[in-house]
Amino acid sequence: MEDMDAVVMELIVNAGDGRSLAIQAIREARAGRFEEAESLLEQSGEALTRCHHAQTDLIQSELQGQSVPMSLLMVHAQDHIMNAMTVKDLATELVATLKEKK
Repeated sequence: MEDMDAVVMELIVNAGDGRSLAIQAIREARAGRFEEAESLLEQSGEALTRCHHAQTDLIQSELQGQSVPMSLLMVHAQDHIMNAMTVKDLATELVATLKEKK
């Protein structure tokens, strides 16, 4: 397993990117730019997929008996991921709703 601090920072950065892209998608949809909004949602999903892969690697390491240290920074990273996933899901619904109302 690579350096744990690097993994945690990867989680935080990708979650932050995913959340920011989702918020940006909402703004684009509010402006009537739905193609751009959908592209941003796709990019958001890609960032969150990178988070998921890193999380899966950590889970597999733990299942193989390797200790995965739980720090406040790791908890913060997991919180970031859950928040980003929720924002992305809500952004997807909001973009679709705004598109229907156009």
